[in-house]
This record gives sequence, structure tokens and C-alpha cells, in this order.
Amino acid sequence: MISYLNTLDNHILTEQQYHPDATGELSNLLYKLGLAFKVISNEVRRAGINDIFGYVGSNNVHGEAVKKLDKFANETLINAAISTGQLCALGSEENQGAIHITSGNNQGKYVLVFDPLDGSSNIEAGISIGTIFSIYKRKSPNNEVSTMEDLLQPGIEQVVAGYVIYGSSTILMYTSGHGVNGFTLDTTLGEFLHTYINVKIPETSNQYSVNEGYYHMFSKGVQKYIDWVKENDKKTNRPYTSRYIGTMVADVHRIIHYGGIFMYPATTKNPNGKLRLVYECNPLAFIVEAAGGKAIDGKNRILEIKPTDLHQRVPIFIGSSNNVDKVKEFIEKHG
Repeated sequence: MISYLNTLDNHILTEQQYHPDATGELSNLLYKLGLAFKVISNEVRRAGINDIFGYVGSNNVHGEAVKKLDKFANETLINAAISTGQLCALGSEENQGAIHITSGNNQGKYVLVFDPLDGSSNIEAGISIGTIFSIYKRKSPNNEVSTMEDLLQPGIEQVVAGYVIYGSSTILMYTSGHGVNGFTLDTTLGEFLHTYINVKIPETSNQYSVNEGYYHMFSKGVQKYIDWVKENDKKTNRPYTSRYIGTMVADVHRIIHYGGIFMYPATTKNPNGKLRLVYECNPLAFIVEAAGGKAIDGKNRILEIKPTDLHQRVPIFIGSSNNVDKVKEFIEKHG
């Protein structure tokens, strides 16, 4: 039920009760991110009118053409986050290296990593896109310049992870490790209202999400699992229903609410996977696990992988716990 008295800001303040040593610094960072999300949402909805569709004429670190909205979202998040004074470093999909903050005596306690606009290839089609983010506590001493160790922490060390969907409505979902809650932006009030309370993923679902155009590049185990979900078997509610949007954050958002599994396996073309561990897979895995689901790279728990590079890629299988366990069985048996 929507609570017009419980806004995102109120919820952040309430969550401090779970952290007796809270100083309000993390809350301040989340407030500013919430404001940035409103700004980005407004620009996304006016993209065609404001002529912000299209490309800026350069590529990002991954060799992908940068769109105007990518650049806008990236700069908005960086400026909003740095202005809080709570960060020692940032990492973004759009930046080659980390941004180490050297002003303010290097006192920022937190690290922010994010994908400013996931699914930007869908922008012109009006299909849902989103922002993915996560926050860590720094590892380096507060009075020194941050290091890559601060950014390359396993996902289990996240203190907050979340995402924003810019679709038929703008929805922010996040967790600080105590349940998953969602907030829908009411544009008339200019507030994120608490609309999804303590969300739980169904343990099993007959929905799956994968780009089957790459089927012949998948491993034998993944191929056999896809064949299995298409078989007719009433006892296991098969065949499954295929749902694939092509924006990871949107596909995972659907699964969080309805259950199922999202898969982006390794392929012969991308043997290490395609999606980025630090600012895509880890935040979404943290949220999904907090909602009762699972996330693996085919064998290992995503959140336990120690990153070696800011832009490291991994395969991912994420969603309902029983669905993830089942695909793991096929991979272990057939490779």
C-alpha cells in the first residue's frame, strides 16, 4: 500500500536504527543520490523534446558509443555524490579509471560505484532503462588518498545497493541489508513514495530471461537447461515463459517481483561473460539475495568473487533460488 507519509527520506532516516554507530553521513549521501535520480528521470522523460537522443561522438572505456543521456546521467551522479563530501572514490561504467577525491583532507568514508544508464541502447525506443549503484566503506586510512583496494571489494562488503527504473513510472529499489524496499516517484509531489515494502522473490517461477540469439555460443550445460525449460511437463509447470527486455536492470526488476531467472552466460565470443561485476552484477546480486534469491556466475556466488579490475566482466545467473539451483545442476553436470 502506498504511504504518502513515508517518503524515501523518511525511510532512510528510519533505517539508521539498524546502525547504532550511524553518524548521518551515509544518509546524506543517499539523500543526494535520490535528488540526482529525480533529475535524471526528468531528463529521460524529456529526452526527445530536449534533443538529448543520439550520440556524443565518442566511445566509452568498453568501446561502446556514448549517448547524450549516458553522459548527462554520469555527470549528474558524479557531481551530486562528490558534493556530499562523504566519498573518497567513485567508479563508473563511463570512466576509464576510478575517480579519487583528494579534496577535504581525504576524509570521505565511502566509495560509490555505478552504471549511470543501463540499457541505453533502448533509449530511442522508449523501453525501460535504469541506473545501478552500490556503496562500500573505504578500506584505506581516512587521512590518505583512496586506493583501488577501496573499489575492488567483493560484493558481500556492500553497505547499500540499489537501482532506479525509468519506465512507465520511475521506481527506486534498494537495500542496506535489511530487506528490499521500493519507492515510486510522484512527480506532482516531487517525492519518492514507499510503494514496495520488504519485497520477497518467489522461490520458484516458470519464467526465464536470456538472449537466445546466442544459444549456439552457450556452454552445453546452459543449452541443455534452455532445452529443459521448453519441455512439456505439467508437474514442473513447464514449458516456461520467456521474458526478455534487453536491459539487465529491467529484466531483473521484473524477476524480483514475479520470480524466475535472468541469465547472461559466457559465450564462445565472450568467455568471461559480458556484464560488469563491480557496478552491475554485484549491486543486483546484493538486492536479489536480500529479497531471498540467488546469484551465481555458473558455479560461484557472485558476491564472493574478489574483483581484480574495475571493469571486470562475469557471467551471471540471477533470480529465484530454486531456478538458479536448477541451472547450476545442468552446468555442473554438462559443463
